[in-house]
Amino acid sequence: MPTYRPGPVSLIIAALVALFLLMPLLAVVPVSLTPSRMLSMPNGELSLRHYRSLIEDPRWIDSILLSIRIGVVSSALSTVLALCFSLGVWMFQPRFTAALVGFVLLPMVVPPVVSAITLYFLLTSISGFSSFFGYDTWLGVAMAHSVMTVPFATVLMLVSLSQLDRRIDLAARGLGATVWERATRIIMPNIKFGIITAALLSFVLSWEEIGVTLFITSVNAITLPRLMWMGLRDNIDPAIAALSVILIIITVLVLAVRSFVVRLRTGH
Repeated sequence: MPTYRPGPVSLIIAALVALFLLMPLLAVVPVSLTPSRMLSMPNGELSLRHYRSLIEDPRWIDSILLSIRIGVVSSALSTVLALCFSLGVWMFQPRFTAALVGFVLLPMVVPPVVSAITLYFLLTSISGFSSFFGYDTWLGVAMAHSVMTVPFATVLMLVSLSQLDRRIDLAARGLGATVWERATRIIMPNIKFGIITAALLSFVLSWEEIGVTLFITSVNAITLPRLMWMGLRDNIDPAIAALSVILIIITVLVLAVRSFVVRLRTGH
């Protein structure tokens, strides 16, 4: 079967479009090297002072570690919840499956500000009973992020299950396997990539969440996106540009490694 190869005109147009889309990202690089204390382009002199401030200022390190902790906990929680729901819907096929799925997907379609206000009142109510789990606590933020990421994890789980041959489960049930054995030994190994993808997506969504976080945090649970937002709102700290460059480099490296691994597996 002949393979389609784009011509030179198509490649040039694609390169121009990609350059146009990447220009805002590329503009961050010189801004991160400015010696000024404000966001500005360097004027003949380059400096790494803002990269050093990311290491020397404990606020950045603390916010990064806190975002990682919240991301891991919320990712694990949302993945478990989405997996249990998806397995239950797929295995037992309840009568109101569509209504149940729609209910779980509500945080995805409801305006974020509505979810943020709802979670704010919920966590402030919980704070009256416990100081460890409620408003402006990292556990409360992790729970709120889980609420926002469960729908995305559920969609990925349901897509993975839709590609699974149901006859495998029927054969296991006919051979006397219990529900637990069917779920853990038959179904989950066949959708492991969907589970991993759901966990990674949940972590990324939690890592970059800012809308809900602004409503449910104050001074104690300062995540990385919130600290960046505070820097832009209060003093426009150029260290934000330096951090953005680091995040861009990490993203490019992850994508490059993924492409390399895929090529090794496919042999192309």
